[in-house]
Amino acid sequence: MPDKTSVAVLGTGIMGSAMARNLAGAGLDVRAWNRTRAKAEPLSADGVRVVETPAEAVDGADAVLTVLLDGPAVLDAVRASAPALRARTLWLQMSTVGADGTAPLAAFAREHGLDLVDAPVVGTKEPAEKGLLTVLAAGPQDVRERAARVLDIVGQRTLWVDEDASSGAASRLKLVVNSWVLTVINGTGEALALAQGLGVDPRSFLEAVAGGPLDLPYLRMKSELILSGAYPASFTVFAARKDARLIEEAAAAGGVHMDLAAAAAERFRRAEAQGHGDEDGAAAYYASF
Repeated sequence: MPDKTSVAVLGTGIMGSAMARNLAGAGLDVRAWNRTRAKAEPLSADGVRVVETPAEAVDGADAVLTVLLDGPAVLDAVRASAPALRARTLWLQMSTVGADGTAPLAAFAREHGLDLVDAPVVGTKEPAEKGLLTVLAAGPQDVRERAARVLDIVGQRTLWVDEDASSGAASRLKLVVNSWVLTVINGTGEALALAQGLGVDPRSFLEAVAGGPLDLPYLRMKSELILSGAYPASFTVFAARKDARLIEEAAAAGGVHMDLAAAAAERFRRAEAQGHGDEDGAAAYYASF
């Protein structure tokens, strides 16, 4: 029997489109909006209703997912949807908005009587498509059962870290996770670039660390992209640069020096300037040359 839960997905990029497909595949009534409608249109084949405006998407929805680039983009979308939002609508804010990005969103939620959950995710394209994301969540106990009806479809587990979404606890944790992600991406690119510069077969490097404490799946994944010279995006250079900036800003506010985050931001900037902004973050490899 199809689930009668109605879900609006605002933002159908790499992550949002995967979530929308999984929700529709689980029998939920899913409506999707994207600023560029053509990017959302393929979802129609998966039973998702693609609409023209955020307000159309959220009209009558039990839950709203925002999966957009950053905090300002999220705020623009929910403001545009405001005329159709109902009080007590569950708002699952799943974008990476940074340490300070949750505050204006929480203020909007209070103003409109929405039940907000700060819920950024750990994972990229493939785990999103398979419903294997990890959700980092902050929100009150009385909304968690409703949230689970959606989160258990898009993710393999939900880690609840706080009862107050406005605290930004989940979004701060996401920055910590992404600081490690960006370190691995750039460390992989620099190691393979160094191998090339020294005339070392990069696969010899991978063989040298294979199966030991220095080996990890993400190293393998990003290395294969670099070695193939093809960069289908699961986490773009452009988005990675944005996250590096958010990490730097949050660290500065917390009195922490993040030398690697600053270097990562510069590498992503150079790769983007070279025309790799829409490619996978592993294309930061080109910043070495």
